Amino acid sequence: MALTDAQIKGLKPKAGKRYSKADGGGLLLDITPGGVRSWVFRYRLNGKREKVVLGRYPDLSLKAARGERDKLAAQVARGESPAQEKKLARAGIATNPSVREFGESYYSEVVLKRWKTPQQIRRYLDNEIFPTLGETLLKDVTALDVQTLVYRKRDNGRIAAAMQLRNVLKQMFDYAIERRLVTVNPAAMVASRFIGRARKRSRVLTPNEIRLYLRTVYESNMRKQFKLALHIILLTLSRKSELLLAQWKDVDLERGEWLIPAENSKGGRPHLVYLSMQVAQMFRELKELAGDSEFVLPGRGAGTKPFASNSLNKALEGLTFDMDPLTIHDLRRTGATLLTERGYNKDVIEKALSHQREGIRAVYILAEYADQRKKMLQWWANCVDSIVSESKVIVGNFG
Repeated sequence: MALTDAQIKGLKPKAGKRYSKADGGGLLLDITPGGVRSWVFRYRLNGKREKVVLGRYPDLSLKAARGERDKLAAQVARGESPAQEKKLARAGIATNPSVREFGESYYSEVVLKRWKTPQQIRRYLDNEIFPTLGETLLKDVTALDVQTLVYRKRDNGRIAAAMQLRNVLKQMFDYAIERRLVTVNPAAMVASRFIGRARKRSRVLTPNEIRLYLRTVYESNMRKQFKLALHIILLTLSRKSELLLAQWKDVDLERGEWLIPAENSKGGRPHLVYLSMQVAQMFRELKELAGDSEFVLPGRGAGTKPFASNSLNKALEGLTFDMDPLTIHDLRRTGATLLTERGYNKDVIEKALSHQREGIRAVYILAEYADQRKKMLQWWANCVDSIVSESKVIVGNFG
């Protein structure tokens, strides 16, 4: 039976005993031996009993307590936990965060503590997730939202990256469920089998294809910075992301060196790239094009940020080559393969690629191979020059 104000005023404390009176719908009035009367809302969520203290009577009237009960009951019906929200609120954590707000919490509380190389997750958050979903409330993200984001990358032929993006979102929402901020994981509803199976690429350009690649790039109407960048990646064996994030403070043109700091390196360790004469000249051209920007490849506008991570991919996708499709990463594989066929030491090539050694070799082989890498990359730049100019050059057996 529902309570009345008259009944509540007539309730007396019991010596040494705490008791409660039900109003209905999970609302109870709790009376302590000291005479303190408090409203409590009890409910069951996912098979577990929970409760929330609403406030004291008469500060919180019977009518107000019922209104609060009805509001919280609606939350429970949606699968939300009022008790958990109150706990998070006391801890100063947003109970209904945006994707950006929660993503930052996920990055600091989970990724930085558990991932050896968190930079990749950081790039997915900053370059993919936040620009599209950042201002959306976390609980409002649907499977269709995730699918649209992931399929856009898949449809551009980047199946492995699409799968990784889906997995980052899935792990982030798993944590949101653990924090009781959402009840379903929209990324888990995007089936990986429909994204596609990422095949291990083995594309290596032949000398004729290298010539066609560079001539097509330079004869196109893409930005001069992109032409130089796509050439530099081929000659230095560097990663696209490392070049896009490069700053002039890390480039020494007098010494012919480009330092890739740990935060920009996939392996999480600093890496020194030795610049051939050709690449050093390309960096000088980029310096003129960059103006006063601190970035080697400043984006549009004030030049305070580099180009977007997908800018070079889009530029390359806009070209038509009279050969099989290629990706930017194929350029690294091409250089590594042709240098191997030329007879260069595997450890020197691996060091130039900034690959991390594994097992016992990682413990005992600490050589930088500086002189060997300088000579090798200069030979490679000369070799590519000869290929482009169609001079007679022998670089190995291409089958």
